[in-house]
Amino acid sequence: MTRSTWRAWQAATVDDLTPHTGGGTACELVGRSRATHHRQTHPKPKVFGPHPKPKHPAELSAAEREQILAVLNSDDYANSSVAQVWACELDEGRYWCSQRTMYRILAAAGQGGERRRQATHPPRAIPELVAEAPNVVWSWDITKLAGPARGIWYHAYVVLDIFSRYALGWRVEAVEDGRLATDLIADIIATQGTPPGWLHADGGAAMTSKPLSSLLADLDITRSHTRPRTSNDNPYSEAQFKTMKYTPDYPARFDSIGHARAWMEEFMTWYNHEHRHSRIGLHTPASVHYGTAHDIRAARQATLDAAWLAHPERFNRRPTPPRLPERVTINDPAKRLPEPETQKA
Repeated sequence: MTRSTWRAWQAATVDDLTPHTGGGTACELVGRSRATHHRQTHPKPKVFGPHPKPKHPAELSAAEREQILAVLNSDDYANSSVAQVWACELDEGRYWCSQRTMYRILAAAGQGGERRRQATHPPRAIPELVAEAPNVVWSWDITKLAGPARGIWYHAYVVLDIFSRYALGWRVEAVEDGRLATDLIADIIATQGTPPGWLHADGGAAMTSKPLSSLLADLDITRSHTRPRTSNDNPYSEAQFKTMKYTPDYPARFDSIGHARAWMEEFMTWYNHEHRHSRIGLHTPASVHYGTAHDIRAARQATLDAAWLAHPERFNRRPTPPRLPERVTINDPAKRLPEPETQKA
């Protein structure tokens, strides 16, 4: 006997015994809950949808709401706010409702918006950059370094190649200035011997300054900027700054600008030539930038092959070193969501 059949038998037996023993005794004899039996034999009617809200005794009638809306839309109050309409009507000896209710009536009629024209800004374009080799896309930013006293800050300018993560150049200054940034970019281009295709940065004053804009225009370098309040649009510079500031010997405060420059010199040397970067196959940025990483990876593979041949039981398959980057992106265009198709008229 199934559970549903058993419950049906219990209900029928209780109904048969009730005239002779009473409902409570019948349920006890059968082993059925009295509350369950009552609930199933006297079900409440089902109400579909939300329960109707009882009308409040102070609620305005439809006619009163229409009358108030007509007052608000009258020519006399075409240029008046709700508060002014309420006050003027009160001065005339007429009280319609509270100011808040007037706002509700206007909102229900679709008239609660701003009447003045509001300035609108088109959405910022998403920067989409792709680098398949060094010196294609450079990213740069400025970060603050705490000085010897509260309120004193130094500014570290750092330019990075996003493909190799190589710090192409840097400087520490007491101010954030477009001319200083321009000089830094020009010196890096002279050192590298070639300008990049793209220079990516945020929308700060130094990044959008006229001296830098003129330099980039003269060298035919395309500018790219992040969207406001979107740090993920400049991920490589942000990640490099985090690596720098999470270094164990990073000072809580620098004693002087000379101290900051000396520390940065030591850190950048380590970062470019000793730091094995996890996102570039655990090679140093300098090795990837100047093309020696492929030979180093081949040597790593030879060492792993020798270990594999000596002890194959220690490996599930032939070990290989981490791969080198082939394609580095900022907001990868290949992952862009397709735009919705517009319906043809």
